[in-house]
Amino acid sequence: MSFRRLHPEQPESFEFTPENLAWAKEVIGRYPKGREASAVIPLLMRAQEQNGGWVTEPMIRTIADMLNMRPIRVLEVATFYTQFQLKPVGKKAHIWVCGTTPCRLRGAEELIKVCKRRIAEKAHTLSEDGDFSWEEVECLGACSNAPMIQIGERVYEDLTPERFEEILDEIAAGRWPEPGPQNGRKSSEPLGGPTTLTDESLFNKGSDAEALIFGKGKSARKTVAKKPAAPEKPAQETEAVATEAAVTEAVGLADLAQAKTPSEEEVEKAAPAKPRLYEAPPEKVDDLKLISGVGPKLEKLLNELGVYTFEQIASWGAGEIKWVDDHLKFKGRIVRDKWVEQAAALAAGGEEEYVKRFGKKPR
Repeated sequence: MSFRRLHPEQPESFEFTPENLAWAKEVIGRYPKGREASAVIPLLMRAQEQNGGWVTEPMIRTIADMLNMRPIRVLEVATFYTQFQLKPVGKKAHIWVCGTTPCRLRGAEELIKVCKRRIAEKAHTLSEDGDFSWEEVECLGACSNAPMIQIGERVYEDLTPERFEEILDEIAAGRWPEPGPQNGRKSSEPLGGPTTLTDESLFNKGSDAEALIFGKGKSARKTVAKKPAAPEKPAQETEAVATEAAVTEAVGLADLAQAKTPSEEEVEKAAPAKPRLYEAPPEKVDDLKLISGVGPKLEKLLNELGVYTFEQIASWGAGEIKWVDDHLKFKGRIVRDKWVEQAAALAAGGEEEYVKRFGKKPR
């Protein structure tokens, strides 16, 4: 454990906001009289959050008074646990980069290089605008989705340096990207979707699960429900087209200048509609990785599905997006990253048109 001390420049005082004070009193009340010190970590966490991400000396004294502790005891907790920051951190984000072996093997060093270039050369140093800071930390617990970072309660997994830079850009602009895996997969399942335990009847929920485990109540069961019949294919599905001309003709109906990704609500309500797909690669194959959010693995999955061109993606409506989501387990990535607008720009005028519309080069 490295030696940690409080920042030399300290504010004069600290007070919980009325809302946080009420919350703190409720937390303290959970413990028996004389054991109030058990609340020290949650109170420090809430105080740090209120104070912009770092712990101060007046904060330590305030919490010590509330918990009938000597200040040195609260200081011991704050300096021992590295989740507590002892100096000012970035106003918009303080980034934890996991540097343990699995993440190192999967590219964490490249993420650290981004931090050094974009934020500051040394950890625990504010960026020039004061908006960002970073540090390398030990295992954050998502080894199968390495490499990863954590910002507050948000965890971003399956990162590439390019996607990490995009996340920094969005935070700098005041937007928070959707946390979780950044390559289209759900949780830590395989990229192509789960391959085992796919029968939902194996997973009992609520009182049924309790009854199954503990044998309680009338609903107790000794056997698992039968596997439900496979759902019929949606009526909207059509056969894949085999020729480039057929795809081009279908896409030609789309106005590339007006193409827009449907909202999450529209996709949720839509019935799946199979998009126009190629049975074999067309003569002209686009580099789908130019679309922000599409990496080599996602491009391979799209190609295997029959998607090879920007025009195809630019023509997708809510139904087509839902169909692709269902088949490739993208779970909202198409909408979140606005694939339709990006593909339309690239189809209409390549990288030049992309820069004109989005103010930056495609990935």
